[in-house]
Amino acid sequence: MTDICATYRLAPERHEQGERTISTDELTGVQALERKHRGLPMMPGKVERREFEYIRHGTATFILSRDVATGEVIAPSAGDSRTEADFLAHVQAVIATDPTAYRWHFVVDNLNIHLSESLVRWVATESDLDIELGKKGQSGILRNKQTRAAFLSDSTHRIVFHFTPKHSSWLNQIEIWLSILTLKLLRRGSFSSLDQLKVKVLAFIDYYNDTMAKPFRWTYQGKPLVA
Repeated sequence: MTDICATYRLAPERHEQGERTISTDELTGVQALERKHRGLPMMPGKVERREFEYIRHGTATFILSRDVATGEVIAPSAGDSRTEADFLAHVQAVIATDPTAYRWHFVVDNLNIHLSESLVRWVATESDLDIELGKKGQSGILRNKQTRAAFLSDSTHRIVFHFTPKHSSWLNQIEIWLSILTLKLLRRGSFSSLDQLKVKVLAFIDYYNDTMAKPFRWTYQGKPLVA
């Protein structure tokens, strides 16, 4: 908790020095629901009403990253799966948005795709590390989740991952932004297809970045919430 809070506190200063601080998570199982009948608009003394029947067009997965220092959502990924290849591709896309940044800090949870062999190998390459990584499940840095997490958390690397404690995903600022997306678009939206769902989410991100993006005021200091 202390590390996560310190990462947020240092984000503005690091941003000025050429380091980027990113909050990342996945939003899975997002349903493309189309209301079967048109809703009734607000009228004097009556709230807007919505028909309960809907048509389900499937689900989508979004991998989203938010710059802690600026509040912008960058390089959003809209797809149908959440694999280690999907996550690695997303991280690579985020980093490609700013080739001048000399170090990146990613705040993520402990999902297995955030601790994958392919991610470790790529981070080693990006950090110009010519070391023996071992073999997954057997030896070295790749042996298990704990050894991979320790490697990915190394602050000397060009790309550093900060892992929230287990059962504490609320410490990841992207969770706050996902609630904004849900309240302003997903909860009352009607989507005629998966493609329309993805297009509308990406359009909302563009709108958010242009008109609403700003840093969150993080007040939690990492202290126990109960005595």
